[in-house]
Amino acid sequence: MSSRKVFVIGLGLIGGSIALAIKKEHPNTLVHGFDIKDDQLKMAKSLGVIDELVDSIQEGVVNADLIILATPVTKTEELIEVLVGCELKPSAIITDVGSTKEKIVKKAISLEAKKVTFIGGHPMAGSHKTGVDAAKAHLFENAFYILTPSANTNMNKIIQLQNWLKGTKAKFIELSPKQHDELAGIISHFPHIIAASLVHQVAKIEKEEPLLSNLAAGGFRDITRIASASPIMWRDILIHNKETLLKLLTRWQEEMELVKQLIDKAEDQEIYDYFQTAKIFRDGLPTKQKGAIPSFYDLYVDVPDHPGVISDVTGILAREEISITNIRILETREDIMGVLRLSFRSDQDRDRALACLKDHLYEGYIGS
Repeated sequence: MSSRKVFVIGLGLIGGSIALAIKKEHPNTLVHGFDIKDDQLKMAKSLGVIDELVDSIQEGVVNADLIILATPVTKTEELIEVLVGCELKPSAIITDVGSTKEKIVKKAISLEAKKVTFIGGHPMAGSHKTGVDAAKAHLFENAFYILTPSANTNMNKIIQLQNWLKGTKAKFIELSPKQHDELAGIISHFPHIIAASLVHQVAKIEKEEPLLSNLAAGGFRDITRIASASPIMWRDILIHNKETLLKLLTRWQEEMELVKQLIDKAEDQEIYDYFQTAKIFRDGLPTKQKGAIPSFYDLYVDVPDHPGVISDVTGILAREEISITNIRILETREDIMGVLRLSFRSDQDRDRALACLKDHLYEGYIGS
C-alpha cells in the first residue's frame, strides 16, 4: 500500500502544529512542506515537523492527497491562483487556516475545474509564540475548528478532511463562510481593533503626560496584550472582513454614546447596572474552553523580597519539567511581598505549577 501525501504550505506555528497532529495520527503519511522563509523550512525538516521539504509549490502538490494553505489570508488568495495552474490530484482536498472565509471560499470556486475539493478551515486556537519551533501537535486540543464547506461540497469530503485532522483533537463545527466571518468579527477581529485603539490613545496622550507609559506598564499592558499581534495579519483580516467590522464599529459608537450619556447625567444606578450586567455575562463565559483569542494561562505568585527567589521558583518548576512561556515581576518593593506573573502553555501546566509551588510553601492564585 503506497503512502498518502500531505503538502503544507506555510510552516509557522499553525501549519507546523497541524503537520505534527497529522503525522501523529497518520504515521504512514508523508508530510511535505514549503515556506518562503528558507530558515523556517529547514527548521521544520530538522525538527521532524515535515518529512520532506520542497523547493516549489508546483513540486509539492504532485500527487498530494491533502493540501493545507497555512498562510495569511491575502497570501492564501494568491496561492489559490497558483494552484489553478498546477497539476493536482483530482481527488485532492484543499483547505486553509485563515481567520476570514467569505473571500477565500469565493476565490476557491476557480479550483472546481481541477476536480478537487476546497473546504475552508479556521482552527480557533493559537499561541503568543510564533514560528515552527513553537509548533505543538496538541495546540488545537479542545479548540473549535471551523469548517466552511460550500453548499455543494460532497459530504464524504468533509468527513475525509475531519479524519485527516482528527489528530488535532479539536471540536469541528460547520458554518457558512458569511456566518463565520460575522462571528469571528464579533469575538476576535473587533476586540483586536479596540485593543489597538486603546494603545493609540495612550501613545497620543503620553506626548503631554510622559509618566503615562510607566503607569500603563501594569494592568493596561495586560488588557491590551492582543494589540501585539502581527500587523500584517491584522491588516489583511480587516480588509477581508470589512463589511462586518464596519457594522460593528457603528454599533460600538452607539454603545459608547450610551456610556457617555450615563456619565454626563451621573446616573449612578444605571452606571452600576451597566457594569453589573457586563460582569454577570463575562463571569458566565466558559473558562475551560478555548476561544477565538488565544488564552493566557497565568499564575500569580507572592514572593518575598529576597535575592534568588525568582531562580528558586523557576528551578522548582524546571525540576518538574513544567515549561514557562513568560515571566514578569508585577510588584516588588522593599519589605513587602512581590508578585510574579508566570504564563504557561495550557491550563494543565498552570494548575500543576500551582500545586507544585504550594508544596514549596509559595502562595499563588489564578487570575480570572
